[in-house]
Amino acid sequence: MRESPSVSSISAARNATIAIIVFVAAHFALLIGVTTPEKFYFDEVHYVPAARQMLEPVMPQPMLNPMHPPLAKQLIALSIRALGDEPLGWRYPAVLFGALSIVAMYLCGLALFAAQGPAIAAALLAFFNQMLFVQSRIAMLDIFALAFSLFAIAAFMQGFRQVRPHLMFALAGLNFGLSAACKWSGVFALAVSIVIVAVIRLMQSWRTRFADGHALDWYRPDLWPDFKSYHFAACFVLVPAVVYLASFVPLYGLSVPDIWEAQRRIFGDNTTTAIAGHTYMSSWPSWPLLIRPVWYLFDKIGDDRIAAVVFLGNPLVLWPALAALGVCLRDWIVTRRRDAFLILAFYFGTWLAWAMLPRTLGFIYYYLPAATMASLAVVYALRRGNSPRWLLWGFVAFAFAGFAAMLPVSAAFVGTSMATFGRLMLFQSWI
Repeated sequence: MRESPSVSSISAARNATIAIIVFVAAHFALLIGVTTPEKFYFDEVHYVPAARQMLEPVMPQPMLNPMHPPLAKQLIALSIRALGDEPLGWRYPAVLFGALSIVAMYLCGLALFAAQGPAIAAALLAFFNQMLFVQSRIAMLDIFALAFSLFAIAAFMQGFRQVRPHLMFALAGLNFGLSAACKWSGVFALAVSIVIVAVIRLMQSWRTRFADGHALDWYRPDLWPDFKSYHFAACFVLVPAVVYLASFVPLYGLSVPDIWEAQRRIFGDNTTTAIAGHTYMSSWPSWPLLIRPVWYLFDKIGDDRIAAVVFLGNPLVLWPALAALGVCLRDWIVTRRRDAFLILAFYFGTWLAWAMLPRTLGFIYYYLPAATMASLAVVYALRRGNSPRWLLWGFVAFAFAGFAAMLPVSAAFVGTSMATFGRLMLFQSWI
């Protein structure tokens, strides 16, 4: 008699099917109207010319935009070669990686909650938080770094639960390296992972035990018994470093001095304090409160019509997320919940890292990784205890309402009137 498939194989097939559906739906939603405007807007003026330069037979000098690693610009360059030097060619890679970011959020939800419903809700909330949507429709670097970081975090969270995390941690290291090769801020999530593993190993070396320890604790003395120090070095140092440095080879070959000079230049440009102010600059403490957005585009297209794109965030998602993070903090302290701990670690790690940099120029789009992780906190809080299932899905609908209301200032092809613009701008600081 033919053997029936196992529960795990059915679950894996279902997870893969849902991931594909999530990708296709997000991909086409992000693609709608992405070619508007048909000109560069905001930082596309930096990154698209740098990508064009990479298509030259011999790299012209001086190199454009040397203050960031090359991988994201290389991906934009490949798209320009395949789709043409036009808006779709510039922005399609961001659409692709935006859709992949939503898939990665679904995987993060699966790793944390071990259930498909909450994982889908986390992916939807990440889409509806407005930040990811806007960043997925512009030729900038942040969405590439985010996508790779989220896949890395999903792999790390999955490995965290396993007795033998070696493969998942190595996969996390690979994606952390790719994220850093797009933008150095990708290192923040890698640093969080390193600190988590180092703290756990330190506590194990001290033979720390909780008096009433259980399987859901974030720390256990028997965690990862076969994960040695050389595995740690390979997964979180060697693999990311090799992947990161490999992204420079197409530009510099195997010239160690040239690759080293590129790192020195990136470090200098990203840590300098000698940067003039900017109209939309903001400091890291203000980002969770959504005090100062960045207007990527504001064009008059008719007598009473404007095309506008603001990077702000959906208040109906991101303000309640702060309360949800408080719930996570309470549960981590009181009950030592592993899922609450991981959410807090990657939220605060990717946000507060900016507080340690000497760079004085900051923008709210630096908050994108932390804001995306906050979606997991909302799901965690709304499915906690005996909360009814409708509560989570009611909040998802609530988030969609906020997303739909902000769509006139999130997608340039929609357009809006000055009256609608005035109603959406609740505070003077948003203008």
